[in-house]
Amino acid sequence: MKYDSLSKIGKIREKANKFIVTRLEEEGITGIVPSHGDIMAVLFKYEKCTMKEIGEKINRTKATITVLVDKLISLNLIKKEKSPNDNRVTFVSLTEKGKQFKPIFEAISKEINNILYNNLSKEESETLEILLEKVLNNFT
Repeated sequence: MKYDSLSKIGKIREKANKFIVTRLEEEGITGIVPSHGDIMAVLFKYEKCTMKEIGEKINRTKATITVLVDKLISLNLIKKEKSPNDNRVTFVSLTEKGKQFKPIFEAISKEINNILYNNLSKEESETLEILLEKVLNNFT
């Protein structure tokens, strides 16, 4: 048997990303890519985080977080503010427009999961999650 899991994972990611961008465009949202979704997901869950916390939660460098955050600010989805206690710390939170994006984000996430787990039993879905977690842990 030929083992090409990494290739398959890459293809799945590529198709999922294309699906997400297409669905966002259908909702009238342009300029956002799936990596922006990681930041939005963190802010939907925690409401307000430091740039450092976001980086740790989504496993991205400070430079990458800065670029992604700046783009989301330009789209008026999030805002930055300096900590009143420590000028070195910057907090990021959702704008009102960003908060309104949550139902769309959740709907698209649900659609992606339905596609991903289509034709899999509950047991197969659980096994897939366990195996992917094991593979991911091999890299840490």
